[in-house]
Amino acid sequence: MRIFQILEFNQFNTGSVHQMLQAAQGLRERGHEVTVVSRPGAEMARRSSAAGVEYRSFPFRHQFDLRTIAGLRRLIRERRPDVVHVHKGTAHAVALAATIGNSVGAFVVNRGVSFPLDLWNRGKYRTDRVDLIVTVCRQIKDVIVESGKLPTEKVEVVYAGTDTTLFDPDRLNPRAFRTEKAIPDDSFLIAQVGIRDWKGWMELTDAVAELSREGRRVYLALIGAKNEGAIDEVRRYARSRGAADVVTPVEVRDDMPNVFASCDLVVDASWAGTGITGTIREAMALRKPTVSTTAGGNDELVSSPAVGWLIPMKDHAALTGAIREVMDDPSRAAEVGRNAREHVVRGFSKEIRIRRLEELYQGVLARKRM
Repeated sequence: MRIFQILEFNQFNTGSVHQMLQAAQGLRERGHEVTVVSRPGAEMARRSSAAGVEYRSFPFRHQFDLRTIAGLRRLIRERRPDVVHVHKGTAHAVALAATIGNSVGAFVVNRGVSFPLDLWNRGKYRTDRVDLIVTVCRQIKDVIVESGKLPTEKVEVVYAGTDTTLFDPDRLNPRAFRTEKAIPDDSFLIAQVGIRDWKGWMELTDAVAELSREGRRVYLALIGAKNEGAIDEVRRYARSRGAADVVTPVEVRDDMPNVFASCDLVVDASWAGTGITGTIREAMALRKPTVSTTAGGNDELVSSPAVGWLIPMKDHAALTGAIREVMDDPSRAAEVGRNAREHVVRGFSKEIRIRRLEELYQGVLARKRM
């Protein structure tokens, strides 16, 4: 198949970009001709080249960017892809415009957030020109089927995939990140990725502050501070909770396997927006105990107490209590971590995801040829 993977984002500080390129590389390795279409960017060009994938760039300034629509229209006419797979809202709108009277074999849309469809975006999903919608968990499927009044057979679940070779604890240095950030070896290191309100970083800071007041040697790294404003916000909030010495903002990282390898626990305290939290899945692959809320489809990943701690959203007592449990019972935490890696290998690996996408593309094409 000739496949276009289209996403306006080109910075590798968000899971959608990693997942898009993972799909492109995996499908190329399975013998398909794949083109990545995104905004201009040296890093995207470099990584696409390393993956053996063609890279074409357009501005993608907004959903009605006529220059990008015209350029993508020409590219589609020239290459005649069998599959166009779009991964975010701007890419979705632009590709729909570019394929008016310029049809492709299969038009596939990704949906990775749990917000309901509304009056402004519902039409992009309901149109007959969208052949298939892929969600990253069952919870998102249920939300968009109901809010978009979509036929359930138009929406398929494909779990995002983790590279279990990259996130392999036996290949990583468990001290590198601690040494870099001068985090004491005897501190219980907790990490969370994402510094947006709905990621629950303030709630997690409150929990760590309470544990620190109990005399516990706990330390929190909040990863993903994109600018000085975000760094200052974290520091101010930690200071207001009396936790300035045990909470630190960390810049956006491109070496998350090394970061998580140094951690004792990885948390996702989100209370909105999420699908299945990729950083929890990655930490599980590294045999780390995890605590996550029931936001989005996290209960599909953390599906039993044997593989992780799952707690209600915005529940301070549950969050603090779960962290205490991990700290107080290291043998159980280690057992849960071992189970978690096997759980990811069996159900949430990149290989499973790529095969599933390939099957879905082929299924759409077969139906349209009938």
